[in-house]
Amino acid sequence: MTDQSTPPTDPAQELSSRFPSAYTILFLLIVLVAALTWIVPAGQYDRAMNEEVGREVAVAGTYQQVDSNPQGFVDVMLAPIAGFYDPDSYAANAIDVALFILFLGGFLGVVNATGAIDTGIKTAMSAMKGHEIWMIPIMMCLFALGGTTYGMAEETLAFYAILIPVMIAAGYDAVTGVAIILVGAGIGVLGSTINPFATVIASNAASIPFTEGMILRLVILLGGLAICAAYVMRYAHRVKADPARSVVAKQAEAHRKFFLKDATGEKTEAVLSGTQKIVLVIFAVTFAVMIWGVSSQGWWMARMGALFFGAAIVIGVVARQGEKQLTGNFVDGARDLLGVALVVGLARGIVVIMEQGLIADTILHGAEQSLAGLGDLAFINLMFWIEIGMSFFVPSSSGLAVLSMPILAPLADFAGVGRDLVVTAYQSANGLVNLINPTFAVVIGGLAIGRVSYDRWIVFIWPLMLILLVFISVVLSVGALF
Repeated sequence: MTDQSTPPTDPAQELSSRFPSAYTILFLLIVLVAALTWIVPAGQYDRAMNEEVGREVAVAGTYQQVDSNPQGFVDVMLAPIAGFYDPDSYAANAIDVALFILFLGGFLGVVNATGAIDTGIKTAMSAMKGHEIWMIPIMMCLFALGGTTYGMAEETLAFYAILIPVMIAAGYDAVTGVAIILVGAGIGVLGSTINPFATVIASNAASIPFTEGMILRLVILLGGLAICAAYVMRYAHRVKADPARSVVAKQAEAHRKFFLKDATGEKTEAVLSGTQKIVLVIFAVTFAVMIWGVSSQGWWMARMGALFFGAAIVIGVVARQGEKQLTGNFVDGARDLLGVALVVGLARGIVVIMEQGLIADTILHGAEQSLAGLGDLAFINLMFWIEIGMSFFVPSSSGLAVLSMPILAPLADFAGVGRDLVVTAYQSANGLVNLINPTFAVVIGGLAIGRVSYDRWIVFIWPLMLILLVFISVVLSVGALF
């Protein structure tokens, strides 16, 4: 006889509660890669400066085995620390990203203390009632535009705390908000057109103009965006019709309390005060300036962090918070995102171990050997899968381009495939993997801000990953044939 006082157990939710945290997953990956340095032979390519890329790149045909440098206990312990500031890596350093996250958190803490965001959300939902579903494709298109033009990735971390409350207030869930940003920007990077950190660097490293292959990349971008928007809209519609179908249904109430600061869910009249309206204007202008700076002025994390720091001070003054309240709100907001900042160093620690263990070039050499002598269809599809595998270890689009393109792109000449198709395969593989990659700080960071566990994200996204995998493979195969 069933005890009616105890609700039936959901096996998926039980598994979620036992699933390791992002910190544990990343640390175990560091240990795994360290173990590989004891098994995989060490090797290196000679490197030469490429002026167009602006970095040293590997020279084809120069691979040679070198003395091994297996990574032990001390190296594993040091890897997350080195991941923040290692100056010799081909992948981006993490310290600037981590500091940007903390300044962003401080800014949001000051803004949230004014109540402007909560009141603004209620006002917006009241105005859009019945049409909320169309926010999804519109916002995904905007994020995809940022991804395809300038590789929008770390910059998206600033938007989670804004969009997720809107989605929850509209009757959807936190995963819907995360998906709009992470999948939207991700499909843009996957279908990069003029992205300087993927398409341009990879094309230069492959010794071709970045405009070659543009039509095929537009097909991937527009087709992939349509697939992703339809997938997220379908999921959101199901969740609104039946909240129990949300992959984070058990966390729904906790998410409402955290993101909406509304434990009861009661409807209240939303009226923005004059001060709150000014705060929202400053809030919007801050993000507009950030997008302008990144897309046209070459801004990176330091300038974006300074922007949010300055905007927090202005908002604190406008809201008359006072020196002690302003600094307290800023520190409290930064504290909320401290875990996200720490994740960045852990993720980069994996790359540090692989580089110090001298196995990155050996893996690349193995890929070079596997591709030799293949026909066009087999070549481009194996190239795609090789880049998928390498993306897990080198999530940085520019880092992977500099590492792999000088070696793998010239092999296309022997397979009768254009080098532009190799560039397309590389960026598609890297963009696809970085929708789920636990070594990519943007994935783990975005999920942490959205309070969505990694396993719940995989439950949501794996069907979409399969659809995109088939779609990209078909497009690449057609490109190889024609």
